[in-house]
Amino acid sequence: MATSKRVFTLRLSDEVFDKIGILATKEHRSMTNYIEYVLMQHLEQMEEKHGEIQTGQKE
Repeated sequence: MATSKRVFTLRLSDEVFDKIGILATKEHRSMTNYIEYVLMQHLEQMEEKHGEIQTGQKE
C-alpha cells in the first residue's frame, strides 16, 4: 500500500542524533520511524489539550 509522505532535511546535533538512535534501537524502530512516532504522540497530546489542529487538507 503506497502512502503519501513528504521528505525533508532535519539537522540535529551529534548528541541528539545519538540519543534518538539509542531510543529507536530500544523500540526496535528505524530512526525515521521513531521520530515520526514521537511527533505523532506529541501531536495527539496537543490536540487532546487544545483541540484539533486544522491543516486545511482533507483526509
